[in-house]
Amino acid sequence: MTEMVYGAIPVRDVEPVLPKWWRTIDKWSVSCVLILFGIGILLGFAASPPLAEKNGFAPFHYVQRQTFFGGLAMLVMLFTSMMSPQLVRRLAVIGFLAAFAALVMLPVLGTDFGKGAVRWYSLGFASVQPSEFLKPGFVVVAAWLMAASREIGGPPGMTWSFLLAIVLVALLAMQPDFGQASLLLFSWGVMYFVAGAPILLLLGMAGCVIMVGSFAYANSEHFARRIDGFLNPDLDPTTQLGFATDAIREGGFFGVGVGEGTVKWSLPDAHTDFIIAVAAEEYGLVLVLAIIALYAIVVVRALSRLMRERDPFIRLAGAGLAASFGVQAMINMGVAVRLLPAKGMTLPFVSYGGSSLIAGGIALGMLFAFTRTRPQGEIGDILRARGR
Repeated sequence: MTEMVYGAIPVRDVEPVLPKWWRTIDKWSVSCVLILFGIGILLGFAASPPLAEKNGFAPFHYVQRQTFFGGLAMLVMLFTSMMSPQLVRRLAVIGFLAAFAALVMLPVLGTDFGKGAVRWYSLGFASVQPSEFLKPGFVVVAAWLMAASREIGGPPGMTWSFLLAIVLVALLAMQPDFGQASLLLFSWGVMYFVAGAPILLLLGMAGCVIMVGSFAYANSEHFARRIDGFLNPDLDPTTQLGFATDAIREGGFFGVGVGEGTVKWSLPDAHTDFIIAVAAEEYGLVLVLAIIALYAIVVVRALSRLMRERDPFIRLAGAGLAASFGVQAMINMGVAVRLLPAKGMTLPFVSYGGSSLIAGGIALGMLFAFTRTRPQGEIGDILRARGR
């Protein structure tokens, strides 16, 4: 009787979270990330025992830690990818504020672990690098500001995001951590370009970056030492770059054989910054090309999905996260083959490192959440409709 008077109550057909996630997620990209993590564990068995022996640990101490942190990173990635873009944005803002506060307090409470750059908090059982968690949060916050500036009566988000990027770059350069600073600035530049910035403005900014780099070279011994080492045509074979170059050359096409490599006994960072040298020596160019292809698949598929996205915030944030992921891998491998100056940057999901693994899981989880298939008309349909 009630239904006859007031009408029937509509019943919403709500699809369960896991089936909906499985149907909308980019399975190829998720599979590539899992394969990269598996390759990292495989290379860890080769690269980390010498360091464990040197530090008095069991042979596979670092492999066990990488498995633990990597497994946690995979869970975080999958859990984050199930969130809605709105929830990702809210949590990213909170995470960014926490990471920013931690970055500001580094000069007071941080440590350098004897590496000359104060980048970490020592927790005794582990260490935390705030800049790793700052990157994905900054990308989302900057994308939010840029997208808001395109709304009628919106804030000057382009200017605010630029000022925020400059502040963060300055804080990172003070550590000094020019690698993370350049990566953060590049991510912002990609989003600014996608948002419709004129090419002349971007060229002007590139000129400013060159000027700042010249100033840093003249006033920072740490920065100048790395640039001089990169430009010096005579490579010292006893340096990390020298060992890495020799290992890559020795590996050839198919490598010297599993466990037969020697560079892991000479490189102190063979399990982190120069893990690609271990891969090239023991498994050869074949594995290196496979690793490059896996990174390329994730980036290209993410960008192809974002090209069909209507929401400007999702499009900008996804482009920034994809660019950050791909360029970090490119920088790490470029340093190993001496195409770029030494940066101290890990290879995502392959190198050892708790902070980089978990932060990478958060960043890729956000990217997968933004690139999930959603019921919407493609942006091309809108453009064609406007042209009629």
